[in-house]
Amino acid sequence: MEKLAKKHPDAAETPAKPYQPTQADAQAFKAYMAARKKAAPRLKVVPGAKGAVTVDYPDKALGQITLMKALGTTDDDFLNGLVHQLANVGSQGASPDERGINFMLAVAKGIEPRDQIEAMLATQMAAVHNATMTFARRLAHVDNLPQQDSAQTGFNKLARTFAAQVSALKDYRSKGEQRMVVQHVNVSEGGQAIVGNVSAPAPGVGPIEKAKEQPHALAYAPGVEMPRHIEEERATVPRASRAGV
Repeated sequence: MEKLAKKHPDAAETPAKPYQPTQADAQAFKAYMAARKKAAPRLKVVPGAKGAVTVDYPDKALGQITLMKALGTTDDDFLNGLVHQLANVGSQGASPDERGINFMLAVAKGIEPRDQIEAMLATQMAAVHNATMTFARRLAHVDNLPQQDSAQTGFNKLARTFAAQVSALKDYRSKGEQRMVVQHVNVSEGGQAIVGNVSAPAPGVGPIEKAKEQPHALAYAPGVEMPRHIEEERATVPRASRAGV
């Protein structure tokens, strides 16, 4: 048994080769570093302070300005109130959860709000997402049917609310945008094109009715009865007789 446990002297362990990044890895890393340079600052919990949350940046004033830009505001009071709300919603318990707070902030920053309305909607979407995942966890660990019904109802309502928020953000952003529709019109040689709204003629008014009003317009139109006086004129015209008769 000891002999079997010993390794063969020739079977030396070959060191594992270091991983060679692929081209896709290099492109992903390059895009990540470029995005990190543009990323807004995070939030951090101040050690020793009761629930104090501040901007995680070398210069606090510049970090606050950068964060306000990322959230679409220039109001200090709005930023302070929004950060306070993020700390309350993103934390479980009395102590602020730095990871949970920064997750909600990351959701809001990722939506790239352009004003305070969009910033508030973005943070609400983050809160609804958190609550949705909470009910999803409860639904996956139910013990009886009442628990399943309760978790399923809450999950469905929150999921629909999130979808409605996405639609509301899309509608709000598209408000006031000018849209230009380009249509191609083919006009044959000798024809004319009309640019503008063209309405259909009223009943009883059209080329056929106009032809009826003109005595010399004898163009045939399917389904239109020839005037009676024209038929009488045709009846009075004698037929040409055959030669020799």
